[in-house]
Amino acid sequence: MAVEETDFGGEESAQPGWQRWLGWIGAGIVVSILIALIAMLALSSRQRDTALIWQQRSFEVMIAVRAIEGQMAQSEATLGRAVIASDKDVARQFYDNWRRTGSMITRLQRITRTNPQQAALLRDLQALYRTRSEELEEAALRLNYDQKQNALSVYFNAGKSETPDRIRAIFREIVANEQTLLAARTGEAKGFMAQSNKLAATLSVLGLLLVVGAIGLGWTAVDAITQRRRARRTADIETLRAEMLEGAVAERTTELRLANQRLLAEASERAHAEAQLRQIQKMEAVGQLTGGIAHDFNNMLAVVVGGLELAKRKLHDHAADAERHLDNAMEGANRAAALTRRLLAFARAEPLLPQAVNPDTLVRGMNDLMDRTLGERIRLEVESVAHPWSIWVDRHQLENAILNLAVNARDAMEGEGKLIIRTSNVALAADEVGESLPGDYVRVDVTDTGCGMSREVLDRVFEPFFTTKPVGKGTGLGLSQIFGFVRQSGGEISIASAEGLGTTVSLYLPRHHSGEDADQDSAAPRPEVVEEALPQPSLASRIALVVEDDARVLAATSGALEELGVTTICAASAEEAIAILERDSAIDIIVSDVIMPGMTGPEFVARVAPLYPDVAILFVTGYADVDDAGAFGGHSVLRKPFTISTLENAIEAALAAAPNARRRATTVAAAE
Repeated sequence: MAVEETDFGGEESAQPGWQRWLGWIGAGIVVSILIALIAMLALSSRQRDTALIWQQRSFEVMIAVRAIEGQMAQSEATLGRAVIASDKDVARQFYDNWRRTGSMITRLQRITRTNPQQAALLRDLQALYRTRSEELEEAALRLNYDQKQNALSVYFNAGKSETPDRIRAIFREIVANEQTLLAARTGEAKGFMAQSNKLAATLSVLGLLLVVGAIGLGWTAVDAITQRRRARRTADIETLRAEMLEGAVAERTTELRLANQRLLAEASERAHAEAQLRQIQKMEAVGQLTGGIAHDFNNMLAVVVGGLELAKRKLHDHAADAERHLDNAMEGANRAAALTRRLLAFARAEPLLPQAVNPDTLVRGMNDLMDRTLGERIRLEVESVAHPWSIWVDRHQLENAILNLAVNARDAMEGEGKLIIRTSNVALAADEVGESLPGDYVRVDVTDTGCGMSREVLDRVFEPFFTTKPVGKGTGLGLSQIFGFVRQSGGEISIASAEGLGTTVSLYLPRHHSGEDADQDSAAPRPEVVEEALPQPSLASRIALVVEDDARVLAATSGALEELGVTTICAASAEEAIAILERDSAIDIIVSDVIMPGMTGPEFVARVAPLYPDVAILFVTGYADVDDAGAFGGHSVLRKPFTISTLENAIEAALAAAPNARRRATTVAAAE
């Protein structure tokens, strides 16, 4: 073995050195030529791509010009339709379309900012756009102030303006310039493409030369293989030994791989469980946060709405501007209240007022509202079974949920498509849908033909504040609110969607066995109404005890009651209210907050109601940490914020729902 290694070393040292040097020199020359050609080809390709990009830029400019011209024509046609039909809603569409035209002009300016000639034309176009805006917006403004004849006259005069002709002339000049540039850029692109083709052909020839060189190198390799044959015999022995060692290593590696797979599976299961736990904790944390925010926010809104309406009633003799500002403030407060209700619904903290509801009747009763909300280009279809089951839900919240799903579907279809609302009876097994309990459910499907959702979006649709809509177009609480409402009602929700195939959202609500409830209701005694013919006293003869821990809300509520003529007694806590009741037995109605320090509103009413059965009860709340309406004992509930007229209706309803209070009030009225 040692002798063979010595001989091998001698033969290797005897190999001519000029072959090695010749090989290195040839390889260096070939590599240098190859690198140079590749660099030239890359440069040529880059120049060709740049020419194609500029060519595409010219196409974009011409397309944008046609789009702007079409958008302007559509906007003016919309304004003409609004002026002729005297329709303010169509006039608002004109404003949206005209502002979109300005955005398109601004984008075209950004595209052509590197071309001085086109940039100058775009500045002229921007000036003419502003001039045309003044001409057209004058007609829309007059229509907005119900000056229909003046609006028509202004629109007619605007049609005779020279501005549209000047704008069209600029459009033609911009397109002509871009066509000239396009011709030049097309020639450049063709030249660079020809150059790239030549370089590619050169590389092909070089490839053939490399093949020839490879043949020469192969001949050299054969000689080298002959010289290394002895070394291979030695290597074979070592290879056999290495193969034995490799077998042992492979066996151990297989064991380690199986162990690693088990560890990865366990880690995947643990990660999935942790992700679910984080999601649950996130939903609970956000729910608690929104509930707390809504509590304080609704207290402030109660002060704002009550105070503004009191001021409005006392300012009838002042200027019209005062009422206009007050109306704006009321509108803003009502919008804030709507947002608060969405937060509360998501947090599952808004008290539900459930009742027996026929889902098919409810959906069909929303046809007019759906038509106004969805628009004319969306076809609405309602499907149902022959005998739909009843459900026990808050009717108002279910209507809001279906309407929110319809609005989301409209946005997904970009205002045009088909929306199907289907109700059906289903029986679910345990955990068949989410965490559903076994039993009968009514399923409400809302199906659209929109763009659908990807798997990534589906995984996050129920996350609070997550939205795919542009900034300012959505709060991200819509599906979270529906999720909270359905879960609070004892149901489940599921979504089936695929990109380009539309979306189906299914609400599963537990069946309400109305026959059993009817039997229970029939067994309960019903009070006889014998005072129908007696005179009913006005609210001016009533005495109300207002229980509220927030001093500002207490002042606003008592002020609203006094505005209605009700004599008001205020209490800052349930304990103080109990003391007042013990001193004064002439109270007709108790108006109580729900969440208060110490004794809550329902606890306070549960304590005093048996002692004072002739006193009517009205709960007022903006946030209630209760599971269902049963915690209110069947008494009326008024949500904050409220108007004076809403408060008046709630007071009258609460008095009417308390037979003993009605009998007492009638007796007082008869005595007077």
